[in-house]
Amino acid sequence: MKILGIDSSGIVASAALIDEERLIAEYTVNNKKTHSETLLPMIASLLEASGTDINDVDAIAIAAGPGSFTGLRIGAATAKGLAMAIDKPVIPVPTCEGLAYNLYGNSGLVCPVMDARRNQVYTGIYSFIKTDSEKVVSETIMEEVPMDINELINILNEKGESVTFLGDGIPVYKDVIREGLKVPFCFAPISFCLQKASSVALLGYEYYLQGKAVHVDEFAPIYLRKSQAERESGR
Repeated sequence: MKILGIDSSGIVASAALIDEERLIAEYTVNNKKTHSETLLPMIASLLEASGTDINDVDAIAIAAGPGSFTGLRIGAATAKGLAMAIDKPVIPVPTCEGLAYNLYGNSGLVCPVMDARRNQVYTGIYSFIKTDSEKVVSETIMEEVPMDINELINILNEKGESVTFLGDGIPVYKDVIREGLKVPFCFAPISFCLQKASSVALLGYEYYLQGKAVHVDEFAPIYLRKSQAERESGR
């Protein structure tokens, strides 16, 4: 089963193609171009390089939010347009859980921190546990939510477990985390720190097996809070 993964929820644009649990190709760009300029050409290059026809894709996994409002809209429009064209389902993957999946198998807690500005982050808390069948699965400790960074630090201190942080919020809040956290912690290497479409696709495959794929008409991004324009207008 081939799944095309897409993530444009943050500062990077990323696309990946997997065949069940095998990564075929991945393309990630972190530059100043907008996702509207890079995403579709990236997907086209990915499919061409892997020798895959878009009609051979069985489902499209998309980082569904939270994240950048513009990025989420571009990703959603791209995923829906492709899914409609090939008549295949969409697999919405929560952005923070997909980001945490970069550290699949990590011991301790995994805490994505995406900069939401105004001293807030989009975050969640996850862990990876081994089942009776020896398979490692992701467990959600705290659902993704917009939160003040200091409130997050207090929650993690109360849990009393070691934490690994990742996400584009690290450069912004690294000093605050260092000053406030009382439990053992570390920051993920830069190669694991930003969104990867391969993680979205692989987690999407797990979601597909759980029956969480939806028809294109049922999919909508998860914003969690109003856009800046809506906040400023008072709507």
